[in-house]
Amino acid sequence: MSFEEEWAQLKADALARQQTGTRINQLPADSGGGAVAPTTGSLVAKAESINGNANLLIEIAGFLHEGRPDDELTTMARAPRAPEDVAKQVARFAGFADDQYLDAVALFAALSTRLRTTGSDFVKIDDDTAQRFLDNVLEYGQYVAPEAR
Repeated sequence: MSFEEEWAQLKADALARQQTGTRINQLPADSGGGAVAPTTGSLVAKAESINGNANLLIEIAGFLHEGRPDDELTTMARAPRAPEDVAKQVARFAGFADDQYLDAVALFAALSTRLRTTGSDFVKIDDDTAQRFLDNVLEYGQYVAPEAR
């Protein structure tokens, strides 16, 4: 299969997946643009879950950093053990792989930070909602004695 055929097939597969819609936690995509409650389940955000996922992302970044590639991995492919052009290409690939590795670690750390910020914002919004509810109960609520019910 040529590159063009393979690329066309990949684009067709991506288009087919896009037409089915995105699913989060096996819930169907919202096709109407409005907030419609799903019939088969619900998606609930909790501050503990958000913070737990932020912690998990930073742990992944830490594990990746601890398992970082060794700089000496390319020693076996250096001259005189390998031809000079092979050694050059191996060193080039090792530099590229190191850049990709550092990008992945930075991405996980940045995602963790962003998710932690989102969790803090969620807690503030959740607290504001609870406070508004309590204020509304106090302002518009009426006390009814148990005997009068």
